[in-house]
Amino acid sequence: MTTRFTGSFTQQEAIPDEGIAAAMAVLRGGRLHRYNVAEGELSEAALLEQEFAAFTGAKYALAVASGGYAMGCALRAIGVKPGDRVLTNAFTLAPVPGAIAAVGAVPVFVGVTEGLVIDLDDLEAKAGAASVLMLSHMRGHLCDMDRLMAICDAHGITVIEDCAHTMGAAWKGVPSGRQGAVGCYSTQTYKHMNSGEGGFLVTDDEEIAARAVMLSGSYMLYERHLAAPGPEVFERIKYETPNVSGRMDNLRAAILRPQLRALPEQVARWNDRYRVVEDGLRGTPGLTVVERPEEETYVGSSIQFLLLDWSAEGVQSVLSRCAARGVELKWFGGAEPAGFTSRYDSWRYAPSEPLPASDRVLRGIVDMRLPLTFSLDDCALIAGIIRDEVGAVFQAG
Repeated sequence: MTTRFTGSFTQQEAIPDEGIAAAMAVLRGGRLHRYNVAEGELSEAALLEQEFAAFTGAKYALAVASGGYAMGCALRAIGVKPGDRVLTNAFTLAPVPGAIAAVGAVPVFVGVTEGLVIDLDDLEAKAGAASVLMLSHMRGHLCDMDRLMAICDAHGITVIEDCAHTMGAAWKGVPSGRQGAVGCYSTQTYKHMNSGEGGFLVTDDEEIAARAVMLSGSYMLYERHLAAPGPEVFERIKYETPNVSGRMDNLRAAILRPQLRALPEQVARWNDRYRVVEDGLRGTPGLTVVERPEEETYVGSSIQFLLLDWSAEGVQSVLSRCAARGVELKWFGGAEPAGFTSRYDSWRYAPSEPLPASDRVLRGIVDMRLPLTFSLDDCALIAGIIRDEVGAVFQAG
């Protein structure tokens, strides 16, 4: 009898009891708005910002409504204007070029390697095209950050890091989001902390931080932040920085604070699951495992593998056969965006030049979530199913 997986690829773990209790306290108090505090009281959002700054080692942190908002806020805070060109990854998801387009700027796409990271040779070749790089650590893969920052520093490029998939990850011990001028994170349900929607922005630059707070909609209540610059910095920029409201509320902050404390333990659990699947896929004919560099500390909340140079029909056959056995895979090679997949040429609002080498990689990327609701045995079963079905299609082809 053919084995079948019966779990859900979209079922997350429950919010911790401590988070539920904290959320109930906020609800009973009625003070959901981050600036609605009693005399001497510190809001959940302000406390979360202070704790997230400490977690990342940043001087300043801002809690916002989403990871996409964090990226758009960062672009505005560093001074990106309509018509400016912004470098970004060809392998990413819609919120990244969306944030660039939303400020009236124009994405310039940089290729992807078989390691699923930004092509640094292509970046160097295009470095004169823009003064800002929105670097997407797509699906949790970190490039050689030393070389990337050397390229950007040499060409005067300001780096914003999209860390939606790398909260808790690091390059040579430096937390993801801490190499560029700004780091942006997400707490959407499928990310490493879950508040439904939400995000963070971190920076060591006091003026970027002050502008971000004002942009997020502080209504001159910036003194109620615990991880923001002093009032003298706000005095310099407060009348020239627009309100583009995108604050996080106290309810979501209350849910997130216990999750932040538990994040290192959760990272270890994700990586246990990742390694079981990775080991189970090694040696599968026709399948390429994406090797992780030693310098990278990753968070294995999803896993990707490559079916390089396969026909579209062959990949679709693998997806269909795995789905019939309960394993949900995503493919980045489709002509049309579907669910949480897309290509650099999917976004008609963002002009793009062909990237043949990247197209070959994108056509081969297969992606799978690894929620913590999976057991290690589940992961071994899933890997076995993928191995069986990839092998069957490969041998038949």
